[in-house]
Amino acid sequence: MSENILEVKNLKTYFYTEEAVVPAVDGVSFSIAKGETLGIVGESGSGKSVTALSIMRLLPEPPAKIIGGQVLFKGEDLVSKTNDQMRRVRGNSISMIFQEPMTSLNPVYTIGRQISEAIMLHQKVGKKDAMKKAVEMLKLVKIPLPEKRISDYPHQMSGGMRQRVMIAMALSCVPELLIADEPTTALDVTIQAQILALIKELKERLGTSVILITHDLGVVAEVAEKVMVMYCGRAVEYADVATLYESPRHPYTVGLLNSIPKIKGPKQKLKAIPGVVPQPQDITAGCRFQTRCTYVKDRCLTDEPPLFNVGQSLVRCWNYQQ
Repeated sequence: MSENILEVKNLKTYFYTEEAVVPAVDGVSFSIAKGETLGIVGESGSGKSVTALSIMRLLPEPPAKIIGGQVLFKGEDLVSKTNDQMRRVRGNSISMIFQEPMTSLNPVYTIGRQISEAIMLHQKVGKKDAMKKAVEMLKLVKIPLPEKRISDYPHQMSGGMRQRVMIAMALSCVPELLIADEPTTALDVTIQAQILALIKELKERLGTSVILITHDLGVVAEVAEKVMVMYCGRAVEYADVATLYESPRHPYTVGLLNSIPKIKGPKQKLKAIPGVVPQPQDITAGCRFQTRCTYVKDRCLTDEPPLFNVGQSLVRCWNYQQ
C-alpha cells in the first residue's frame, strides 16, 4: 500500500461577508497516495476550487478563513505554515494548473520569462539555465518549435497552447503533487483529449500525484483512480472510479451520471437534476441535497446524514443507515 502524500482532515473554509458567513468548504476529508489521481467532481458552487485553493493557501484573508481542519502534506500541516513557508512549497512541492490560462498568464511577459521565474526562485539557478529548462518543459508538453515559442506572449498562442504552457509552468520544478482545476475548460473536444492524455502521461513519467477538479464525470473516468463527489461544501460520496461508475450510491451521483449523454443504446432524453445548487449561506437543517432529491424523507429535512460505509464507498445519505 502506497503511503499518503496528502491527507486533508475535516477542512473548513468560510467566507466572512457583511451579509452572512458562507461555509464554502465544510468538513471535507480525503487522502492521496504517491502517484495516485483523485477526481473531485460536482456542479459549480460545490466547493471544489475553494478546496484546492485552501490546500495551496491562495485564498485572500479576509474574507476567507480556514477555521478548522488539517492539510497534511508529507506529514506537515500546511494550515499552520506562515506565508513565507508556503511560498517555498507552492510551485515547488505542490503546483496548480488554474482554470483560465488567459487570465492566469501575465499578458506583458513572455512565456519563457513566466516559466523561468519559478525555476530561478525554487531551484536557485541562473537566468540562462532557467531558460534552457523552460525550453525543455515546452518540449515535454509537446509545443512545437519551443526555442521560438519561448519568446511569444500569451496572446500569440491558442487556448490549447496556453493551457500547455500552464502545465509546463506547473511541472517546471517537478512537484510531488499537481492540482489541476478544470484544466480542459473552454477547450474543444480534441484539445481536451490531448490535455488529459498529456497529464496522464506526465503523471506516469514523473510519478506525480494529481488532484483533478472538474464538473465532468467523463473526464474523471479517463484519468482518476479515486473520486470524491462534492455538494454544497461537503463530500457526499467517496469511492474508487470503478465502484462509483458501476454502482453509484448517492442520489446526486446517480443524477450526475444520468445527465451524461449515452452513445450506445436507444435514444433517450437526458435526465436533468431538478433545481439548482443552493447558496451556502442559505443552507438550513437537514440534508443539503433535500430540495432536489427524489428519495427525500422526514429525517432528511431535520438531520444532516454522516458518511456511511456502503461496500467500498462512503456515502452521505440516510437511505444507507443500517
